[in-house]
Amino acid sequence: MDEVYKPVSTSRTTLTELMIPSYANFGGKIHGGILLSLMDKVAYACAAKHAGRYCVTVSVDGVDFLQPVEVGNLVHLQASVNHVGRTSLVVGIRVTAENISTGVIRHTNTSYFTMVAKNEDGSNAVVPGLQLETRDDVRRFLEAIKRKELKQTYRSELDNVKTQLEIEVDLPKLTDERCEILANALNR
Repeated sequence: MDEVYKPVSTSRTTLTELMIPSYANFGGKIHGGILLSLMDKVAYACAAKHAGRYCVTVSVDGVDFLQPVEVGNLVHLQASVNHVGRTSLVVGIRVTAENISTGVIRHTNTSYFTMVAKNEDGSNAVVPGLQLETRDDVRRFLEAIKRKELKQTYRSELDNVKTQLEIEVDLPKLTDERCEILANALNR
């Protein structure tokens, strides 16, 4: 059977939503959870369009809120499939907030959602390959590979740190930190 490939452009997805007062926190800014939910929706739509089937979120990388989003802003979420594995897809999402009155558009965050395609029985499904149409598509694909390598290195290093951590040796590192060790804490 010949492998199927789909171009990046066929699954590019944009979701735009008006930020209403019920989305705001006590500080009058939009809850981060609202934005995460919208990002998950656009990631699903983008991944499902490419895979041609149901997809689930398995990880989210790099959710840094660069600027607050205000009530009354239009939030634009632009998503594209940046990388595919055998059953997984990495969806890159760029989030911007537009002030309708002034027309000013601010970049609020970029994030990467890893999605996995599912068969009707719940098993993982093979996804089509990805046709890279532009230099940006190639760059994004290569960046996704690099992020995956760095993530694996980080996990490995973190596992090593956890297994080799010697509290007594590292106690001096707490000297300039904003913490205090309660009496008997090291004996519990």
